[in-house]
Amino acid sequence: MAKPPAGQLGKLQLLELYHYLKLNRMVEEKLTNLYRQGKVVGGLYRSLGQEACSVGAAYALDRGDVMTPLIRNLGAIFVRGGRPRDVLCQYMARAAGPTAGRDLNTHFGWLREDGSNIAVISMLGDMVPILAGAAIAERMQGRRTVALTWIGDGGTSTGAFHEGLNFACVQKAALVVIAENNKWAYSTPTAKQMANTRIVDRAQAYGCFGDTVDGNDVLAVYEVTRKAIERARDGQGPTLIEADTMRMRGHAEHDDMKYVPREMVEAWALKDPIAAFERHLLQSGAATQPELDGLVASLEHSLDADVAFAEASPFPAPETALPGVYGDRDVASPVPPLVEEWWRRKGAS
Repeated sequence: MAKPPAGQLGKLQLLELYHYLKLNRMVEEKLTNLYRQGKVVGGLYRSLGQEACSVGAAYALDRGDVMTPLIRNLGAIFVRGGRPRDVLCQYMARAAGPTAGRDLNTHFGWLREDGSNIAVISMLGDMVPILAGAAIAERMQGRRTVALTWIGDGGTSTGAFHEGLNFACVQKAALVVIAENNKWAYSTPTAKQMANTRIVDRAQAYGCFGDTVDGNDVLAVYEVTRKAIERARDGQGPTLIEADTMRMRGHAEHDDMKYVPREMVEAWALKDPIAAFERHLLQSGAATQPELDGLVASLEHSLDADVAFAEASPFPAPETALPGVYGDRDVASPVPPLVEEWWRRKGAS
């Protein structure tokens, strides 16, 4: 069932968008506190200022569609059914996390009939060909599934991005790629890593649809993604969307982003996507301040419980490190033969 245009979203849907935007930011704020306490294992990659790119785009997906969010697309995970408790456990490498402590941050996913989240890998650009393949595989099964993924401006300069998008265009795969132009590839500005800084211009070169959008306007992101999904589902091929946004934190929490001019940070702080959507809800009469305050208070209460659960959860036991990592060679055995041999020798020593 196609999603309605942004102008036809009802009050409950608008409040749902606000819920996911706030959930995205509040979970990351909790994670920041945990990171500073030394309780987050590894890095923390925030999406501060980019939440609308994740939430608006994922909200346009329909039942059964496929996506792969990157490390700054936490909001998309929540929109498609991910739980804050799982994310907290995952970042803290607890046994209760989706990968049982074997991997970190957003490197987890699921395969479900109602919509799959194919787990991201760290190699930038690689999810574009993977999602193109997923879309084609679904088409071969007679389904009208659309695949959605995101890429940063720096990631659009990788070979995997070019090969994947070119292949998707040749095959007219039902793929939507959102290039989040957040101005910095770690500490490298776009002008120093690409000659043509209008990422959307590449769409014409590949032979697919291209669109630009204010990446800090959640309704605009939703609408441009919704239209791209409709075209893809109708067999018209991929769309490359360039979302104009700004990364308001460093590459990760360890990065003080001193390379970003102060005036640039100050200018983009005035364009905060959540504050802008709050103003829209209040001015349009779609919500009242008490309603928004109540929603935030409810989130705060539930997230406090999720943090407490994650902190109380144990780390994985050492003996669980190998099982479930390698594919079983013997389908009748729940544990791979190499692991069984390792256990045999361990028991004999």
